[in-house]
Amino acid sequence: MFMKHIRIAPARSTHLLAAAETAMRAIPPAFPLDATVAVNPFLGQAGEDLATAAARMARVAGVPLTRPRADFARQIASGQITDDDLAAALIACPSPLKPRDLAMLKARAITPAAATQPLPTVAELAAEATGVDWPAVIERAFGLWAAGQFDRGQALWSPAPDQAAWPAWQAWAGRDLTPEIAGLTGFCAHAASAPDTADRAVVRAADRLGLSEAAAETAFHRLLMDLGGWAQHARWLLWQAELASQTDGTLGDLLAIRLVWDEALLAHAPQIAERWQGVVAAHAAPVTPTPDQVVDAILQEAAERAYQRRLADALVTATAPGTRPALQAAFCIDVRSEVIRRALECQAPGIETLGFAGFFGLPVAHGAQGSDVVENRLPVLLRPALSSASSTGDAEEQRTRILARTVRAWGRFRQAAVSSFAFVEAAGPLFGVKLVKDALGLGGRAGDKAPAPRFVGGLSAEAKVETAAKVLRAMSLTEGFGRVVLLLGHGAQVTNNPHESAYHCGACGGHTGEVSARLLAQLLNDPETRAGLPDHGITLPDDTLFVAGLHDTTTDEITLYDDGPAPDHAPDLVQAQRWLRAAGAQARAERAPRLPGATAARVAARATNWAETRPEWGLAGCAAFIAAPRAATAGADLGGRVFLHSYDWTADDGFGTLELILTAPVVVASWISLQYYGSAVAPAAFGGGTKLLHNVTGGIGVVEGNGGRLRPGLPWQAIHNGARLAHDPLRLSVLIEAPEDAITDVLGRHPDIALLFDNGWLHLFALKQGRIAARYRPGGTWAREPSLAVAP
Repeated sequence: MFMKHIRIAPARSTHLLAAAETAMRAIPPAFPLDATVAVNPFLGQAGEDLATAAARMARVAGVPLTRPRADFARQIASGQITDDDLAAALIACPSPLKPRDLAMLKARAITPAAATQPLPTVAELAAEATGVDWPAVIERAFGLWAAGQFDRGQALWSPAPDQAAWPAWQAWAGRDLTPEIAGLTGFCAHAASAPDTADRAVVRAADRLGLSEAAAETAFHRLLMDLGGWAQHARWLLWQAELASQTDGTLGDLLAIRLVWDEALLAHAPQIAERWQGVVAAHAAPVTPTPDQVVDAILQEAAERAYQRRLADALVTATAPGTRPALQAAFCIDVRSEVIRRALECQAPGIETLGFAGFFGLPVAHGAQGSDVVENRLPVLLRPALSSASSTGDAEEQRTRILARTVRAWGRFRQAAVSSFAFVEAAGPLFGVKLVKDALGLGGRAGDKAPAPRFVGGLSAEAKVETAAKVLRAMSLTEGFGRVVLLLGHGAQVTNNPHESAYHCGACGGHTGEVSARLLAQLLNDPETRAGLPDHGITLPDDTLFVAGLHDTTTDEITLYDDGPAPDHAPDLVQAQRWLRAAGAQARAERAPRLPGATAARVAARATNWAETRPEWGLAGCAAFIAAPRAATAGADLGGRVFLHSYDWTADDGFGTLELILTAPVVVASWISLQYYGSAVAPAAFGGGTKLLHNVTGGIGVVEGNGGRLRPGLPWQAIHNGARLAHDPLRLSVLIEAPEDAITDVLGRHPDIALLFDNGWLHLFALKQGRIAARYRPGGTWAREPSLAVAP
């Protein structure tokens, strides 16, 4: 990405720009608010273990990567973490810096770790020397420019539309007097006279700052972390470009901008030069963990082993399938589905549930009714291969489109810097009643009235059959069909929440899942599809009806869509609705005790209360991923903490579905897990701050207060209940019922996925008949552990 702009030949320039490229790849992408999906904040550290990554993050961000040691000490004292857990984690740690025995480890667990401080920037050193808070000046000035530069339609005016970041900033900084007023005389001229390309600016600034080639990588990483969410948004721009086989230089531009600031400040405060060279020497040192960081990594491993032990105890012995199901319901693998799946299965003996990624295997780019925007309703790791639309093309559609545009324009008017004040003065009294109703959770509920989606241009009979067969095999649903099969996507109804899309379906790109469910139901009910499926070894009974629905995870209400006449199934659907309502009530009763101030009767009202900071917990608590037949987990109370993917390896000829699971759903689940982990243990770097101070900026993210640093990650209220963490930060445990050699073969073909397991960012287990049979070891070996209820 960055290297494509190189015009300077000397070897030093090449090495410096290579270091810049490495630093930029260490930054995770942050997706904009309209389609927020979870991102692994440690995406760039997959090649390191936890202790080494902790050392790196301590240097560049000053954040720890584990909970306070006192939390582990309490778990040890209560018996939640046992001596066996500690001993196993200690033995598994390869570091020579680890404690010599269990007694020393337990002694270290009750001793607070040393405070974590990042290496200082030039701006921080200059602030100490001059008394001016230069980091705050930079954050304020940079944030003001970036908010306009990256605006996605919220602002009525942008200072440099369609201009690249580097020249746009040079033009802005050449006129912005903020640094000069703060005392940095001549900064406008300095910025305007900087090199004409970002790569030249990086090389020149690195020379003037005295950065050695060895120091450059983490020194650059430090400055990018200093930019917070702005750097992560730029990394997203690169992510999107590379999905389209293109590139984007914005992140390199931002690095150049930040270096130009430090370049100017070093010249402004020459008295810090000696201290700065000491910092450069520290950056040049190898990134190695301290004994404290090794101990914390061992304690984290022990906490995860404690959870794995409890999870193994909860798993039940596999049972053989019974008679034809009275009802089948396929939910997304989302951990929130585990609660209602269990509740639904309790309603009658013949109810069977399945788990599958919520885009239901259809990689569609969708045009919603009345919208000019095409939404990618698929995992962000994939490209769309199909197009769909909810458009009808009639006069009603045109009216809807005009209304949508009017609403968007009105929203921009209300939020604009000047007109917002006039709006409050003129319309404020009229909104008084509405505000009171919304504060009491009495606002109206928005129903989905969009017409049924259709594939744009239709699909050929052959394409219908191939698509349906592929999806059914991936779902491990090729036989034993019930009369009614529900395909249930999910979304979350919330009010006054800029992070709304983060509560929707990650597998649908941060959108709700009803479009994919409705498209698949139509496809599987299509006579052409059914006629061709037997050629693929799948026969659908004539009386099997597929019905799409949407599970609202905030209210646990399920809407079923009537996209086609089905008079013969009317009694079945009436009964299904009864079971779904009862299951929803049971799920709300289970979830209520976890939500501050909630009762079972008032859980649903949180969805329409604009003042509710915790409408639901989202995926907080997620800790494991299980790919196995439902028999392996049916009846087990997994506490809404487990992603459940239906998978039958005996029907997976060639293990193509296993490969798909490991490379797509497992990766998406790991991103979710690690985003919650990072937001919990390092909120200063990877958390979204408090909702109480959030202001939406540019339609891409939030800032705290009226400007400054863009905040990525999850808001504090999404992971903390006001007294303690609601999310237990554990790295994801992945359990797959498949032969160990088949799993190893897949990892061998995907070394980037194997790295996550080899370096401990994920744990991997093989199941046999629903019981843990073996633990994956770094390098592709397996070990059996009696403590985890090993299968015979």
